[in-house]
Parts: sequence; structure tokens; C-alpha cells
Amino acid sequence: MRILSVQGLVKRYGALVVCDHISFDMSEGEALGILGPNGAGKTTLFNLIAGTAAPNAGRMLFKDRDITRLPPSRRCRLGISRSFQIPHPFTGMTTFENVLVGATFGGDLAGKAAEHRAIAVLETTGLSRKANTLAGSLTLIERKRLELARALATGPSLLLLDEIAGGLTEAECQELIVALRTVRAQGISIIWIEHVVHALIAVVDRIAVLDFGRKIAEGAPAAIMASAEVANIYLGLEAAEPVHG
Repeated sequence: MRILSVQGLVKRYGALVVCDHISFDMSEGEALGILGPNGAGKTTLFNLIAGTAAPNAGRMLFKDRDITRLPPSRRCRLGISRSFQIPHPFTGMTTFENVLVGATFGGDLAGKAAEHRAIAVLETTGLSRKANTLAGSLTLIERKRLELARALATGPSLLLLDEIAGGLTEAECQELIVALRTVRAQGISIIWIEHVVHALIAVVDRIAVLDFGRKIAEGAPAAIMASAEVANIYLGLEAAEPVHG
């Protein structure tokens, strides 16, 4: 069943076209990776899907419902949640309290139901032992996990991840991959913007590549990484130069 349909999205800031007629569909439970150089329009696309920016043209359907003009809060309650590239937890609150905020205000839960949701999400993201630790004292990987946990606490069916692997060591990336595979096993669909390509292809089913606001390629990870056009635009290689690794 289709969970998301993005149809001809256009976003302009004055004369600058940031998203140029972007279209794609997603099935329930699917994971889609988004690649592209800085300034390609990736985060703007997330803002359009999440509702923090309004398109100049095009529309979006979520579970066959038109959400194009709905505010972010309504989209969140319908099942769309996102993380941000730079974690900004409530540093004076514990890890558990941070996740509880997501369950209460994003997931529209209260009392024991919100607490149970928060506890379950902490287990999924490997943060249970840090539940009573102040968020301000967490390491980078723990803050990244908390960012994921707060998004999951809203009870999403579609999760938008913005460069969640950035700044992590290889070992930490592997931990993140395990956590995201656990999320996928719960049937949650994922759209993931990422520059750490090996982490991305370990999780997603399909990759779309953006450049100057246009979608220039879409397909299976192996095919995308073997594409001469992608190598030239995204990796900065000459089209004739072979891609290794």
C-alpha cells in the first residue's frame, strides 16, 4: 500500500528554485535514501513534507489524504515525524523526560500510555541505561539516539531522518544501522537524507539523488552508486572515471 505520494513539488525563494518539480511515491514499510551535494534541496524537501515550508506548486498525499496545506502539528498526529541534523534536546531534562515530551505532545498520549511509549522507545534506541541522565551530558551518539527516540515517541508511520549519522565514528554508525533496522522491523517507513553513504545503503531499499533542486536519478542503491551521472554530480568525479568501492 502506498504511504506517501509527492507530486510535482516546487519551492521557490524569489528567483531561486530550491525544489524543481520533485515527484516520487513510497510504499508502507519502505526505506528511501536521499543523496545530493550541499544546496541540492534535500532539507527543503523535508520541510515541505513535514509542513514547516509551503510549496509554490505540487501536492503531497499521505495515506491517500491530501496534506499539502496541513500544519506540522496535524501531520505529526497523522503519523509523520522527523529528526534534525543538529540535535537540540532539552538539556536540563533527563533522557526519559525528553522522550516523554515527544510521546505526550507529538504522540497525543497521556499518563501511563505516554510513559510506556517512552520506555519502549528508549529500549528500541538503546538508551534505557541513560533514562535518568540529563540530556545535556550525553555524548554525540547518545544525542543522535535521543533525536531518533524523540521522533519515534510520536508514534510515526513515516520517519524523516536528516543526516543522523553525521559526525559518528564507524563503530557508532554500525550501532545506528542496527537501531534503524529495528525501527524498520516495526513496519515504519523511512526517508533518510545522509552523506555517510555506506550507512545509508545498509538500510534503504531505494535511493533518489537531487541536484540543484531536481531529482536526477532514482533506483536501487547498487545501480545508483554505479551511475556515471551520480558519480559526476554527487561524488565530483568525471563521468568517464570508474567508481571503486
